[in-house]
Amino acid sequence: MDTQSINKILDDINADRSVPRNIRTAVEQAKTDLNNDKHDPTVRISSAISILDEVSNDPNIPMYTRTQIWNVVSMLEIMNEEVKEK
Repeated sequence: MDTQSINKILDDINADRSVPRNIRTAVEQAKTDLNNDKHDPTVRISSAISILDEVSNDPNIPMYTRTQIWNVVSMLEIMNEEVKEK
């Protein structure tokens, strides 16, 4: 699985002005960490999962955005398992 679809969803969340700024900032940080080629893939994926998991518990997050974040986290967990198997 590649990161293009994940990046697209994260960009959509970041562009949604109904999402609070702190959540958009965290989503942007998760995207930056995920695409940072200086680190091992498992570290990048784990960092993004951690950030997104934390922000998904924010009480101010719109329900649709929370669902999108959960979907991204699921995709990242699958990607992490694929990387560990190699």
